[in-house]
Amino acid sequence: MRGSIGEAILRRIKTYQNEMLQFTKTLISLPTENPPGSDYKQCANVIANNLSDIGLECSKHGDCITAFYGTNQKTLYLHGHCDTVPASSKDQFEPYVKSDRLYGRGSSDMKGGLASMIYAVKAIKECGIELTGRIGLTIVPDEETGGLRGSSYLLANKLLGQDGIGMLTPEPTSGVVWNANRGAISLRITIKGKSAHVGLQHQGINAFEEMLTVANAFLKLKNKVERRTTKFKIEPEAARHSILLLGGRVEGGTNFNTVPAECSFTVDRRINPEENFETERNALLSVLDEMRKNGINSKAQALQEGWSASSSEVTPLARALSESIKEAEGKSSPFQMCPGLLETRFYAKKGIPAYAYGPGLLAVSHGPNEYIQTESIFKCAEIYALTAVRLLTP
Repeated sequence: MRGSIGEAILRRIKTYQNEMLQFTKTLISLPTENPPGSDYKQCANVIANNLSDIGLECSKHGDCITAFYGTNQKTLYLHGHCDTVPASSKDQFEPYVKSDRLYGRGSSDMKGGLASMIYAVKAIKECGIELTGRIGLTIVPDEETGGLRGSSYLLANKLLGQDGIGMLTPEPTSGVVWNANRGAISLRITIKGKSAHVGLQHQGINAFEEMLTVANAFLKLKNKVERRTTKFKIEPEAARHSILLLGGRVEGGTNFNTVPAECSFTVDRRINPEENFETERNALLSVLDEMRKNGINSKAQALQEGWSASSSEVTPLARALSESIKEAEGKSSPFQMCPGLLETRFYAKKGIPAYAYGPGLLAVSHGPNEYIQTESIFKCAEIYALTAVRLLTP
């Protein structure tokens, strides 16, 4: 698309750079930590005001926001989330630029990406480019814990992906395109015992020792499932294996001289697209069923559930995105599977091709020094705008 349209988009986005940077800083300063799910409404108001300034009419659905540009029904969705994982320190909500990096919680995942997708639409609108379809902006909370108040809410209310022909989300993909994702089943396993003084431990039931028995049973399952590998592209090679993480969080007991009455640990099962969600869920729960038969008082609380999904590398949207990346970056980006869960799954389940490509780096996202290259925010806006024009113009 090198020529008048592409050059016009590039020139327009260059004029937005200071505005985009300030908008991203404003979003980072809002502590939308999830859990617990704070400041969602304030963040939604800031985004709604920005969309209004651009000249887009937006709608609020709970804590979610939707807005459209264009009049025809077939829709390319630009979908992002405004929540972040909890901060390592409150300083992370005080964004700052050092050299060419913008630091702060959510800068990479994905408040920089939100700026990219919003200002991509602004560029198309202000360039006066006529589209054969429309662009739908969908901004949700709750992505970091499964999407109950976000994408799941929109899906349940028939507000997600209507008339969709494609979806892009600016996750921190580190320069690649994610066209597939793993499913997730995250559980908190709690073991109940009976408290007693250490000198009278025979009167108690040691929940920690019972927990070790349960954990060892899950280890046997872990050794079985982690021998499986996916056929999807993913790097490094070790990442091809299916995943069962034990003990991401462990809690229990009250003091060194007291028999622990309760202990808990988490199980995080990440399922490759070739595996069946229900089969793998039942395999986890059957471990607990067997432990109960052996007299161990245990229960499971679901923390997160999400299915795996994938989209072809040769859809019209995939081609438009690839061409736009090559034009903007001067090189192609490979398609790979995301090592975790993606909101692309909500669209893929409806038969809508869905891809993740964003300006951030996965390696620094969720970390204590999270940052994003400022230039990558602007470049991603250019790529999204070029992709939309390629897909939605004759």
